[in-house]
Amino acid sequence: MQIAKAINELQFKAIRSSGAGGQHVNKTSSKVELTFDLENSDALSEKEKELLKTKLQSKLTKTNVLILFCEETRSQHKNKELAIQRFLSLIKTNLIIPKKRKTTKPSRASLKRKAENKQRNSVKKDLRKRPKLE
Repeated sequence: MQIAKAINELQFKAIRSSGAGGQHVNKTSSKVELTFDLENSDALSEKEKELLKTKLQSKLTKTNVLILFCEETRSQHKNKELAIQRFLSLIKTNLIIPKKRKTTKPSRASLKRKAENKQRNSVKKDLRKRPKLE
């Protein structure tokens, strides 16, 4: 993935934010909406696009557009920076392909320990029972 190219493909829109701010909140647009068109991106390869489509399925629209909002601060510029950071971390973490698990057999020693432990527990529980009167 080419980070600089991906950042250039981002589109931003400023919206009026909710929350604290008094009268100031009614006249400034500090909330930032970040949109990224995954389908038409040149920064990602086809393989990366397919991987992101499957992993980010719940966050994408029907037209494969990723939308992120940020309204943490009262500054539009800081919100924009935070949205970019979130976008980059989201993309980087979802592009990681997990290693395939290799199936292994338990060792002879571990199987022996397990059997001995089961036997010990069995004896312990047998000792808890009332003695038989013969």
